[in-house]
Amino acid sequence: MCGILVVIDPADPAAARSEILQHRRLLRHRGPDWSGVWTGRNAVLAHERLAIVDPESGEQPLTHGDLALAANGEIYNHEALREPGHPYKTGSDCEVILSLYARHGADCVAMLDGQFGFALVDDSTGDFLVARAPPGGARAGPPGTPSASCRCTSARARTARSGSRRR
Repeated sequence: MCGILVVIDPADPAAARSEILQHRRLLRHRGPDWSGVWTGRNAVLAHERLAIVDPESGEQPLTHGDLALAANGEIYNHEALREPGHPYKTGSDCEVILSLYARHGADCVAMLDGQFGFALVDDSTGDFLVARAPPGGARAGPPGTPSASCRCTSARARTARSGSRRR
């Protein structure tokens, strides 16, 4: 299972990137095959990958234009959802989320069949979507949500970032 650490709307993206680089080591056990970080104007995404589908080229975070994605899990119907002619960079099942979002926005979540969780950022608009497989998807918050919201897939990384101690 992969590990994801996301900071949305940081006051200083460079400082947030530095902090994420320190804390992502706490997610390393979740994804020993690849580590990646993407920094935009409105967010920083870190991903620790456990390679299952497309182990040769599915490094994350995945990008397409101004969209960036860090995902965990498996999209079972990814082959059926692939748009013919779209310039996919990998064979990763998760890359289809980027093209679906570009065409359908947040409605893309309902099209996905699988076990997954992801954070997607549109760096041109500052919009973001954090979703998971049923029982439901969840936006991290509406526009105007307080700055520097943090989402991650491990309680250890989340408590380390907030400065609290896990008991």
